[in-house]
Amino acid sequence: MTDQILTLKEVAEYLKLAEKTAYKLAAEGKLPGFKVGGSWRFKAVDIERWIEEQKKRAE
Repeated sequence: MTDQILTLKEVAEYLKLAEKTAYKLAAEGKLPGFKVGGSWRFKAVDIERWIEEQKKRAE
């Protein structure tokens, strides 16, 4: 992934989560994102970094 901006739906699909779960994680600050006009957006590079952090925690 490049330094693109993803929607909540795209992040949910990428992580294979329900949109509701992705929304909850973002709202709780557990998934790195930001709001634009009330809609969640995510930088792809931040999601990749978050995945790597999750993998390290699981070790």
